[in-house]
Amino acid sequence: MKKVAVAALMLLASVGALFLFVSPKEQDITLAIDQITKPLAVFSATTTNARIFAAGDMLFDRNIRVMSEIYGEEYPFSCMGELIKSADFAVANLEGPITTHASKSVGSVPGSYDNYFFTFPTTTASLLARQGFGAVDIGNNHITNFGVEGLWSTHSYLREAGVGYFGGIDGDEGIYQADIQGISVSFIGYNEFGGSSPRDVANLIRKEKDEGRVVIVYTHWGDEYIDSSPRLRPIAELFAESGASAVIGSHPHVVLGSEYIGNTLVYYSLGNFIFDQYFSDDVSHGLALILSVGKDGRVTAEEHPTTIYRDGRTCPTVQESHI
Repeated sequence: MKKVAVAALMLLASVGALFLFVSPKEQDITLAIDQITKPLAVFSATTTNARIFAAGDMLFDRNIRVMSEIYGEEYPFSCMGELIKSADFAVANLEGPITTHASKSVGSVPGSYDNYFFTFPTTTASLLARQGFGAVDIGNNHITNFGVEGLWSTHSYLREAGVGYFGGIDGDEGIYQADIQGISVSFIGYNEFGGSSPRDVANLIRKEKDEGRVVIVYTHWGDEYIDSSPRLRPIAELFAESGASAVIGSHPHVVLGSEYIGNTLVYYSLGNFIFDQYFSDDVSHGLALILSVGKDGRVTAEEHPTTIYRDGRTCPTVQESHI
């Protein structure tokens, strides 16, 4: 009887909830610059593999801001909370600054300058903390939409909420170090649109790897809405040769391919996660990952396709696969 109960529990643990939704219509986005580091964060202390939830671009302005004001700020995550919290740590790209400025993009004409000019509510950092995000990549081309003041404001709100940040200024400032399930992990940002050069990022990877940490590189790179992975592959190869265990891409707003380069897991783009682009299936469908990270640096991924909706939610789509 005990064996039957244990088997049933194991079966239930291995099955994820699957949901089916649709997609819609609109237009969108461009981007802006750098970052800083955080001290070592401790998230657990066992010796099992670390489970890291990883996702693409997150926006908390425009339609997401409007829907959050109507339904509550937790609403965009309401379909995803269980999956995120099944991991030990969550990370994604934060596609803009957190400031006290009023939104310019809400109500703006799609395609206009203001439509791509982002600021997120001051409660965004605490929202991310409640959702289980241990760190965010802020190395992108929207982070300085409100200048250096907006960048420092973002740092301040994230620090106050206990959410780490990383990505793209100089030296150690592009790194966030965390201890997750007893495994030392370094998150490093590469920002093609204003951060450190690929060579400089490669040097950071080597340094962290030599110090015994598992390195995950979040990249903001490529071209919007098209498959730019062929031109990005040499950079991925450089990061792989330098010791990265995984390279996770954002910015194209569509899902691109994935592969192993040697032992390095590479996803060229995870597409949109929390976002308000609905003009095609490609932009309204993204990919979230549960990364399994071993002490030996080996990383594998469970894929969880997602769909974004006009009411502001991001929800799981039907099929799931593994790499």
